[in-house]
Amino acid sequence: MSLSVRPQRRVLVTKINRSQSFAGVNSSADRPFRNLSPFTPTVSRKTGSRVSRMFSMSHKSPPPKVPQPNRLDEVYEALKKGLTAYLEVHQLELEKLSTQIRESKRNSRLGFLYDLDKQVKSIERFLRRLEFHASKIDELYEAYCIQRRLRDGAHNMVKAYSTGSPGSREARESLAEASKGYKEYTENMCLLENDLESQLGEFHVRMKGLAGFARLCAGDQYEIFMKYGRQRWKLRGRIEVNSKQVWDSEEMVFLPLITEFLSIKVTELKSLANHVVVGNVSCETKDLFAALPQVVAVDINDLGTLKLSLEVTWNPFDKDDQPSAASTVNKAPTVNKRFSTYNQSPPDTPSLREQAFYVSVHQAGLLRRGGRW
Repeated sequence: MSLSVRPQRRVLVTKINRSQSFAGVNSSADRPFRNLSPFTPTVSRKTGSRVSRMFSMSHKSPPPKVPQPNRLDEVYEALKKGLTAYLEVHQLELEKLSTQIRESKRNSRLGFLYDLDKQVKSIERFLRRLEFHASKIDELYEAYCIQRRLRDGAHNMVKAYSTGSPGSREARESLAEASKGYKEYTENMCLLENDLESQLGEFHVRMKGLAGFARLCAGDQYEIFMKYGRQRWKLRGRIEVNSKQVWDSEEMVFLPLITEFLSIKVTELKSLANHVVVGNVSCETKDLFAALPQVVAVDINDLGTLKLSLEVTWNPFDKDDQPSAASTVNKAPTVNKRFSTYNQSPPDTPSLREQAFYVSVHQAGLLRRGGRW
């Protein structure tokens, strides 16, 4: 995956390879990527494992006043690719579980098969929800395209009536009507753009650490501030011995936005009143719509000697519509002992007294209908 940086920053994908030389590199924009060694920092947290969520109404962006059709086209294409990848991953998982069920039917316990069958049904429900979600996004995008064409036609009419002679009353009325239609179509596009933005799901961002190689030293303290629209995430960390890093925050959940970019600012805390800004970059987020978690590295400074490593997981649904089958993907089916056939109680057998009662009731019904026992 690639998390591009705007305007002239560079982002390396999952692996980082050691630099061939620490003597420096050219600063031209067209230089190739440097090969850096794989980086897997050891990150520990002060607090417990928890996820900070940004779901208050103040963080939700209001409908835009000016639509951005070109940007929405790019986000829509990336979103469709991500949903298609999600469907493919779960289809493969469904086929894998079905094959496992067929191979285990002869020599397996009923509890094992029951657990596999539950996972299959859960994935099937999740696939149906994904397909419905994709169709909903397609409908919103088609409605947006219709309003865009109407808006373009109204704009051409306004332009034509404005360049002509507006002396007649019919021309002025037509100009006013075209202007009114143009305004109405613009508002509809903004509302549809906001509705489509609410269907983008969630970005779960996990802090992996800083990669600085010779730059990071024991005792250094850094502050990272991320801004994504109205959403904020600030965390502080310290570099300890043995390349360990301690951060005061673990995860953050961001709501994807269409027209906003992820801004990352890294500051080195020298002393109480002496803070040095290491870098301030703006990153593209449309490439984060992927089915599997992605580990990305962002160049913080121009030379790329300091990098921020993040793990991003995209969930196509929001917190109110969490999929139940997402946790079953890429996980081995577990066997629960309580589903064993040895401790499953058989159905209750009616006693002799109950059987005699049922027979008497049946006989009474036949006598009332004039039949014979």
